[in-house]
Amino acid sequence: MDLLIVNAGSSSLKLRVLSPDDEVLDERSVTDWSGSADALSELRADAVVHRVVHGGSRFDGAVLVDDDVEAAIEELVPLAPLHQPRALELIRASRRDDRPVVACFDTSYHRTIPAAAATYALPGEWRDRFGLRKFGFHGLSHEYVARTVEAPRVVSCHLGAGASLCAIEDGASVDTTMGFTPVDGLVMATRSGSVDPGLLMWLQTAGGLMADDLADALEHRSGLLGLTGKTEDLQEILAGLDDDTYRLAYDVYLHRLAGEITRMAAALGGLDALVFTGGVGERSAAVRAATCTRLTWLGVTIDRAANEAGASVITTSASPVTAYVVPAREDLTMAAQARRLLTRAPGRSGSR
Repeated sequence: MDLLIVNAGSSSLKLRVLSPDDEVLDERSVTDWSGSADALSELRADAVVHRVVHGGSRFDGAVLVDDDVEAAIEELVPLAPLHQPRALELIRASRRDDRPVVACFDTSYHRTIPAAAATYALPGEWRDRFGLRKFGFHGLSHEYVARTVEAPRVVSCHLGAGASLCAIEDGASVDTTMGFTPVDGLVMATRSGSVDPGLLMWLQTAGGLMADDLADALEHRSGLLGLTGKTEDLQEILAGLDDDTYRLAYDVYLHRLAGEITRMAAALGGLDALVFTGGVGERSAAVRAATCTRLTWLGVTIDRAANEAGASVITTSASPVTAYVVPAREDLTMAAQARRLLTRAPGRSGSR
């Protein structure tokens, strides 16, 4: 069957129709969100497959969407406020016709993370009552990397407006930088990444800020935008590095990125492959070069000519760690999951 793949990100909407052999039959990027429902109806396919960022503890695989699943996705809106409402709006639009609607979750790939990496050092009654754990995100992208790059120990770097790393051991996720929500980890376009929780408590008690103020700032006014005060566009920042503010923003971004890669390598007990994917990972030779240079001690020796040319392998033949550039193809992961689901016996799903 032909599948309409709906990938709603924090700053983009990509629609792609795939044939049964994964040939791209039609595609479009939607910049005007008000017309997104119309675009869904215009692209014909036998089933519609949606990327949903947060699946919580319930969903560990793709599911056919019914009223119960839709309600469960809505309950998770507070944990992914940049993404979940958009996915929910598109799911509801898709359900207005008679095509099957499938939800694929960014969190499901990370269900293999061991307890030592997934557990927060918080009171047990909190963990049990609220289901607190590291969920991890960008799983559809990281899973595609795991399927594409054959190496025992891989760090996958999904770098875009949202960004996360994943430690992949023999194809399975064993750690990642995002946590209970997609705000954690790396410096992103408008999201802060990891911040001292004591600092946030101080802002509430001494600074007088309310929880809503903090949530809005951490999601929408932090990251590169917060550091520059002007822009979240990394290419614009790279073009203006003679400005001290832009230089600091870039240095903070790289410092966190290199540091978190080493933490992922520690979770793996070493590193065989480093993979750059996502919009920034695929297109910014400068970010790749600066990151690899900071990781020379870890065994990454960049081939600068190959990197500038955008080759699939950007390290020298003598490099102990091979660095790759892999185009993000969440759509292929989603298609594979949906086809497995749609060919099962009726009533089976990835929820529990």
